[in-house]
Amino acid sequence: MTRTAIVTGGSRGIGREIVTRLAADGFAVVAGYAGNEELATEAVGEVRESGGRAIAVRADVADERAVAAMFDAAEAEFGGVDVVAHAAGKMVQSTVADLDLADLDEVYRTNVRGTFAVAQQAARRLRDGGALITFSSSVVALAFPAYSPYTATKRAVEAMTMVLARELRGRDITVNTIAPGPTATDLFFEGKTQETIDRLAAQPPLERLGTPADIAAATAFLAGPDGRWINGQLLRANGGII
Repeated sequence: MTRTAIVTGGSRGIGREIVTRLAADGFAVVAGYAGNEELATEAVGEVRESGGRAIAVRADVADERAVAAMFDAAEAEFGGVDVVAHAAGKMVQSTVADLDLADLDEVYRTNVRGTFAVAQQAARRLRDGGALITFSSSVVALAFPAYSPYTATKRAVEAMTMVLARELRGRDITVNTIAPGPTATDLFFEGKTQETIDRLAAQPPLERLGTPADIAAATAFLAGPDGRWINGQLLRANGGII
């Protein structure tokens, strides 16, 4: 039986690399995307060209009906769901004093409500022996100025994930969170000076930025047979920053 993975945020950045890696590992993959159909179709096309199986499904992760429909599509196309890698997210940077609470609502909707909506369907519909992987961020522990709205939502993701791991007792389903450090994606580079990029790249003892492939490798470990004894954990994939 072919195992199936749903990857949210699958059209670009870390999510797209996870789509590619899990497909290479033999998964049939559902690439969930919010709005960029062209990139999602491109990601799926690359998987198919390499001999893999994949479909793209549009879903607002904070809309529980859209998330349920994405799971429906996975089950209809591939017979079930074994792994969910919830990589979709949104970032807002602002000091607490200057924060527009409308921006807070927006990032909360995607990062917190969205994670709950995806995790709820995963808890109900993952096959026994499956895995749910959510995404936090290493900035939670670094306490960078202007990251409080983003950090607050990611701390919520960590808390929910740890509780869910215990709620699924008896199902042989692992539930873990990956907290990437600075990773070389378009979203990371956007709005940053070269000086800032160089400073962040120098922070880890390994003295470089992470790559989407680094994070996809960690995801593949938790999704695969070698990660079955890892459960209810926070994996900081950040080159040793903290």
